[in-house]
Amino acid sequence: MLYGYGGHVLRLNLSDRSVKIEPLSEELVRDYVGGRGFVAKVLYDEVPRGADPLGEENVVAIAPGPLSGTFLPCPNKVAFGAKSPATGGYGDSIMGGHFAAELKHAGFDLVVIKGRSEEPCVIVIDDDEVRIEDGKKYWGKGSMQTEKMLKEDLGEDFQIATIGPAGEKMVYFACITHDFGRQAGRTGVGAVLGSKNIKAIAVRGSKGFPIYDPEGVIKKGQEMYDAVFAKPGFEKWTPYGTADIVNWVNEVGSFPTKNFWTGYYEEYKKINGVALRESVWTLDKGCFACPIPCGKYSKATFRGKEVRVEGPEYETIALVGSNCLIDDIEEVAYANYVLDELGLDTISGGNVIAFALECIEKGIITKDQVEGKDLKFGDLESFVWLAEKIAAREGIGDLLAQGVKTAAAKLGQGSEKFAIHVKGLEVSGYEPRYAPATLLAYMTCDVGAHHNRAWAITYDVAVGREKKEGKAAKVIELQHVRPLLDCLGICRFPWIEIGFELDWYAEIWPLVTGQDKTWEDLLKDSERIWNLTRAFSAREIEGFGIDYDQPPARFYEEDVPTGPIAGNRITKETLDALLKEYYELRGWNEKGLPTAEKLRELKLDFVVEDLY
Repeated sequence: MLYGYGGHVLRLNLSDRSVKIEPLSEELVRDYVGGRGFVAKVLYDEVPRGADPLGEENVVAIAPGPLSGTFLPCPNKVAFGAKSPATGGYGDSIMGGHFAAELKHAGFDLVVIKGRSEEPCVIVIDDDEVRIEDGKKYWGKGSMQTEKMLKEDLGEDFQIATIGPAGEKMVYFACITHDFGRQAGRTGVGAVLGSKNIKAIAVRGSKGFPIYDPEGVIKKGQEMYDAVFAKPGFEKWTPYGTADIVNWVNEVGSFPTKNFWTGYYEEYKKINGVALRESVWTLDKGCFACPIPCGKYSKATFRGKEVRVEGPEYETIALVGSNCLIDDIEEVAYANYVLDELGLDTISGGNVIAFALECIEKGIITKDQVEGKDLKFGDLESFVWLAEKIAAREGIGDLLAQGVKTAAAKLGQGSEKFAIHVKGLEVSGYEPRYAPATLLAYMTCDVGAHHNRAWAITYDVAVGREKKEGKAAKVIELQHVRPLLDCLGICRFPWIEIGFELDWYAEIWPLVTGQDKTWEDLLKDSERIWNLTRAFSAREIEGFGIDYDQPPARFYEEDVPTGPIAGNRITKETLDALLKEYYELRGWNEKGLPTAEKLRELKLDFVVEDLY
């Protein structure tokens, strides 16, 4: 018996409308843990080499983890993965809320979706009953509007993931939305659902799943909750959630401002956690079994329309607020709502719009290309107009819908230098020009420039921003620990934000699963998965490697112009040296690819044949 798992794999082929339920493989459990580990193995095995990310051959894989759906603190993460339209390589995105637990309680550890429906559809998973239903009535509707309609049609007890108009139009950074504000935002997974004509996935589960030592889990779980509540940072965290870090990030000069032109925003107090709490906040919201609710429901009014939205959280405040020079928290909240309803990732969305505004400011995008509009930084009307054009893929929006890498390549005129991305994925909300570990983490992240895999800014500040020694090793350490939590299906915020010790997860693992793996064994599994996702991108992208691990020129050619670290930057020579050290420590060659020796060490012999 596979303790900690629902025990089943659900396979759907939308082209022939077939539905199959299979037993979960013990080998998959042994080597890939769950969550993004399952997703990585499925994509490597089942996406044909050279498949169009938005074509019928691409595969969508969805997986909670072995800790998902338990009643431990924050067991609420699920991975959505596919070949990424944003990068052309491996893509996944992690989502909180209640979807993971519901899927697990329906008995499924993995859902694999292939083919393409001829008409818009909704996938309904009701325990063992799985249906592919007509979705035409929901097509064209907003993400949250669709969720509301489906709850009215199916029942409030269904947990629902949807796409918005941007996903339907296959915008490269379209996201998946759930629970009226939780997103699988990065890498364009929403566009892949749209390419398959999937408007939504609805899940209801009423089953249990086996636990190796139920009494031990109850006892240890209560101790874990008690430990969370006892942490010094617990009470400070809840009022503001992730918005609490705005002040600190700005004070250390890493708050992205005006398309990452600088890292300091003078108006930061107008959009920080205090401003959110005092101006737009209405209630706190947590995911499944969460004792530290980071979600902040807000209300905002614009154009005479009042909206409710979960957020804005830190990344949205950074990329939509300071990065676009929007200095009013209510306007940031409204912009957050617009992006959520359209189904656009707020990180990439804020980046793409900031890039467009800089191109307009520099005359690279002409007034004729924006229909004579006077678009500028700091103007919510400009932001909303561009967002709506992108989601509809109309006019200049069709170009911007392909992300900043493609847009810059087509616009030219030097715009490539300030197209803020790595591998085609726009950069998260930390200005890294004088933070070597942070920038290296962006450069080497398997899905593109995303903080999820290795949030290193605190380490840079703690040990000295000018220091280079040990930073490559630290990035690798973080890239094993943080994604491992995504494999387990548990949120990292207790660890990251309030100092909850990782030892707890090592202790709970055998009680849930009965497996005798140590924490070090699990970290080795995480390293295996990291190398597999790297190999996927190497297989799919010609010339992939060191040339794709490069940041935008702004980060090494331009000094930070304002704020506490003004006049500083990392040189290209330093970046090259850090990247070389990183490859050596990883056991990769000078091109940035895992060596055959490293792959065999990690039991990835089947990859050797593909790469060598």
